[in-house]
Amino acid sequence: MLLPGCSLLSLASVTDTLRLANEAIGTATYQCSFWSLDGKPVTTASGESLQVTGSLAALENRLGVTGAAAVAALCLVAETLPGGADHDAVQQLMRCVTRIDQRSGLLVALGTGAAWLAQAGALHGFRATLPALHAAALAAAHPDAIISGHWYEIDRNRLSCAGGSSGLDLSIQWLGQQHGEALVRQLLLHFGLERIRASTDRQLLPIAARIGHSTKLAEAVALMESNLAEPLSTEDIAGLVGVSRRQLERLFKQHLDTLPSRWYLEQRLSRARRLLQQTAQSILQIGLSCGFSSGAHFSNAYRQCFGHTPRDERSARAAAWRANTLQGPAALGTAIESNEDPT
Repeated sequence: MLLPGCSLLSLASVTDTLRLANEAIGTATYQCSFWSLDGKPVTTASGESLQVTGSLAALENRLGVTGAAAVAALCLVAETLPGGADHDAVQQLMRCVTRIDQRSGLLVALGTGAAWLAQAGALHGFRATLPALHAAALAAAHPDAIISGHWYEIDRNRLSCAGGSSGLDLSIQWLGQQHGEALVRQLLLHFGLERIRASTDRQLLPIAARIGHSTKLAEAVALMESNLAEPLSTEDIAGLVGVSRRQLERLFKQHLDTLPSRWYLEQRLSRARRLLQQTAQSILQIGLSCGFSSGAHFSNAYRQCFGHTPRDERSARAAAWRANTLQGPAALGTAIESNEDPT
């Protein structure tokens, strides 16, 4: 079910993964059809117009079909929240959701789809997620649902994710539960991924949302982000934005629940982690480029933050790369057919 303004990336992350799973499995296990509220083409957030099979009313009729042609899952793809004008649609959606649920089918929510499921009464006692910006509002409006800040959630027959690339994490994780680890490896290899995000990984609320209307804090954050290689002192930052050190610390504590020096260090270490995972630069080069005066200083700070050293991070990346390289698609396909681990 495509809601107006939905994300094409969210949709493709799921449909492409299912298509690749079909190829690996060797049968058309998963088949998708697209629907809209009124049966008319849906315009995505990026302006593309997507043709659909029919309307929500037609889908409701289709749900009465049993046997091989029965609908096994309903996936809501949305980037907006349901409003008062969507009352009739929500009522129809509630009936569709109920029919799917009665036959133990899957209910999947991408982006803000969880808000639509909650509005339809389908999240009572279930864990679900959506973009972090909307999590608090949805939790307050539907206290019977368990709204997390994770990238994705799989709770019995309820699947949800924050949209965008997290649809890949959700799809690959769920397919792995259905078909085994060999399929997971093949999908990771196809998408050029070393791993999927863990179900416990939390979204980061955008800085702009956390700092509110504090222009001084916004200026301080911008200064830090543009000076990761040569860090400024807290005093220098405070002076450049026109506040005292104590005022700056108060702003960080109020809006980001941390001290300026700690937040600054975490940004430098996060950048270092991305470079370790995505580039071939030496550990020392990365440490120096992120504002650390020596390899030992970098290693100690990294261990305190992430629980392991930069060398451990790089070694894990190399091991994952070797495993994916040695396990070619042909070997993985054979393992999938036998449902065995190719190693």
